[in-house]
Amino acid sequence: MNEAQYIWMDGTLVPWADAKVHVLTHTLHYGNAVFEGTRAYQTQKGLAIFKLEEHTKRLYNSAKIVAIEPNIDYESVKNAHIELLEANHFSQNVYLRPLIYLGYGQMGIYHKKVPVNTMIAAWEWGAYLGADGLEKGITTCTSSITRNPNRSTFGKAKAAANYLNSQMAKYEAIENGFDEALMLDENGFIAEGTGECVFIVRDGKLISPPNDNSLESITQATVLELAKDMGIVVERRNITRDEVYIADECFLTGTAAEVTPVASLDHRVIGSGSRGPVTEKLQSAYFDVVYGRNPKYEHYLTYIQK
Repeated sequence: MNEAQYIWMDGTLVPWADAKVHVLTHTLHYGNAVFEGTRAYQTQKGLAIFKLEEHTKRLYNSAKIVAIEPNIDYESVKNAHIELLEANHFSQNVYLRPLIYLGYGQMGIYHKKVPVNTMIAAWEWGAYLGADGLEKGITTCTSSITRNPNRSTFGKAKAAANYLNSQMAKYEAIENGFDEALMLDENGFIAEGTGECVFIVRDGKLISPPNDNSLESITQATVLELAKDMGIVVERRNITRDEVYIADECFLTGTAAEVTPVASLDHRVIGSGSRGPVTEKLQSAYFDVVYGRNPKYEHYLTYIQK
């Protein structure tokens, strides 16, 4: 892991090696915490955070859903992202991980009397699914593990406990020789990847499942906005795994994954077996936005002053 100099913890910049918690930290035992994945890119005007407002809003919405009352106010945490990047001297693209978690002080399932803590870490991180994957595409499988059903958990919260399913699905995929897994919802439709949203292209139409049983994705919303601006026909509807097999193109989106083409699913080659023309067009447009090369979308960037 690319360690940085500081991690922000409850209002204080702490040296990376000293950013520690107690072994009886409540979240460590019971899994209730909320987090975000946010990226900052090295633009021509310097390092800039993409959609800081949207990520911070989702962080606090997640906390509300799982009944955690943050110990630090919204604006302070939003500004702490900037403070942290100013304190660390990054020369490459950066991934930020804010986390609101239940700390040390009480055990037992009931959590409302447990102290709440907030931290933000940041480190240099490249393409999540590999640099080659951005061009050549990745291999995927349909996971045997179902995406958490709405009747048993809160899918709109980016909560730590929700990711055990994703972790097991990712493990299953890697151990079976794939790069990533697609998870079905309880009705057998494609819900999402282990940490990404799914898009397919059929007959020139861009199709992505609704967020009925998935996280409301910030990157997905960005790609949909770009597609509409380009005049690409967009459909939000359920997708089955066999429809992915016969799609012209397929790609995944997420803060970490960015826009990553899918070359195959369950050993079925999708389209040409590499990045398709619509995927390439949207991927290029997305990178133009996050790198500050498209002035129309520059309002999504928060520049870090040195």
